[in-house]
Amino acid sequence: MILVRRELKGKVYTEPFSKGILSRTLIRAELNPSKAYEIANKIESDLIENDISSISTEDIVKRIVDLLEKEDPLIAENYLNWRKIRKTDAPLIILLGGVSGVGTSSISYEISRKLGIESMINTDMIREVMRKIVSKELSPVIHQSSFIAHEALRVAPPPEFDCVLAGFKDHVTTVSVGVEAVIERALTEGISIIIEGVHIVPGFIRKDLMEKDNVLMFVLSL
Repeated sequence: MILVRRELKGKVYTEPFSKGILSRTLIRAELNPSKAYEIANKIESDLIENDISSISTEDIVKRIVDLLEKEDPLIAENYLNWRKIRKTDAPLIILLGGVSGVGTSSISYEISRKLGIESMINTDMIREVMRKIVSKELSPVIHQSSFIAHEALRVAPPPEFDCVLAGFKDHVTTVSVGVEAVIERALTEGISIIIEGVHIVPGFIRKDLMEKDNVLMFVLSL
């Protein structure tokens, strides 16, 4: 059995070398699944041939990068970037916005799979929770769909303003309070999460949150 040594918070741990785990890691770096398994198998074979029964994570990574650079330098770079994300203690908060049908849910799933982020939430779910807390009388806009929120505006916008856009803006402003709460909780608990949905709009999330290096926002468009 080949054991891999890794250090975590000053303590050294060992675990069996796994081609399956290594293959999944390489796939997250955009390597073809069959090629990922081939490289994992080659690394295991090299270790066995050289009678290596214990190896550090750093040495494994060096062997992987050497092979990946011969295959595709970009994939090698992706792999190293993925490792940087995995090694950081700070959680990764990804905000993914876009109109309905643009593919935010599909992209979120792919990101979560590749980066190993287990927590995902749609802004519609956040809005639904807020609806249970905030009455329709207090905030009628949040109880409407974001696309017809203008119908619930207490005060109609001036004629020169687009009423649909004004309603959407009011709707997003309200739901953003819930989004900010999820971000703050994730940061406090150290949980990486993807928040996706139509309510993720630049300029609506608090500046102090968006200025954090580990809080990233992307907006998809057709």
